[in-house]
Amino acid sequence: MKLRVLDILKEKGKTKYWLYIQLGLSYQNFNNMINNKTQSIKFENLKLLCEILECTPNDLFDEYYEK
Repeated sequence: MKLRVLDILKEKGKTKYWLYIQLGLSYQNFNNMINNKTQSIKFENLKLLCEILECTPNDLFDEYYEK
């Protein structure tokens, strides 16, 4: 699974900086999350992402397979 945050931001015409300010996470945690370099996401952050981006958890995730 991978997060589609960057795709959703692009679709909505928003920037990473805008989302960073909205979420209020540390830059390191934020950067790791949106670049899919994290192993887990707190439900609290997942809920907040959905509210800010006006989407569902299904919209946030994309399934992929490594070859």
